[in-house]
Amino acid sequence: MSGSAVVAKRYAKALYSAAVEKGNTLEVEEQLKTLVTVLHSDEEVKRFILAPRISQSDKLKVLRTALEGKLSETVLNTVELLVERGRTDIFADLLEAYVKIEGEALGIGDATVYSTYALSQEEQEHVAQEFSQLTNRKIRVTNLVDKSLLGGLKVVIGDTLYDGSLSGKLARLEKSFNDKHRR
Repeated sequence: MSGSAVVAKRYAKALYSAAVEKGNTLEVEEQLKTLVTVLHSDEEVKRFILAPRISQSDKLKVLRTALEGKLSETVLNTVELLVERGRTDIFADLLEAYVKIEGEALGIGDATVYSTYALSQEEQEHVAQEFSQLTNRKIRVTNLVDKSLLGGLKVVIGDTLYDGSLSGKLARLEKSFNDKHRR
């Protein structure tokens, strides 16, 4: 885990605790997703946030004016705290850590499903259902296309990899073959 991910996890825990107190954990997650999307998709906003020549107080004024009423006070306070402490580079890590903490608290697992093509909603639901039974948790699926798999699926849930890809099977077959012929 990178240094920024460790720091982001601390902020995410505090943010999640505050959201639980206010009863708006899902709202906070949606607001963080929107914030991260804007920060990563709008080059002007990204440059402004990361600009070393713009004072933190100026950044805070602009952000408060732009975000007030659009974000809950909980999220807005977190944004301000990150700006004050010069941690504007960890918003994506913060979102990732927050979603993970929230998922653990709600008994939800996040699965990243790698496939050779984009899975339909129905296929994603089927994968979620199968892995829900396997893990005894509700599963949220994020599908990423990886043509190097050749076929099949590779599923990552937390620290566990379920490799049902053709490339994975071929790699295991090659390893088994090599192990037998080394003896």
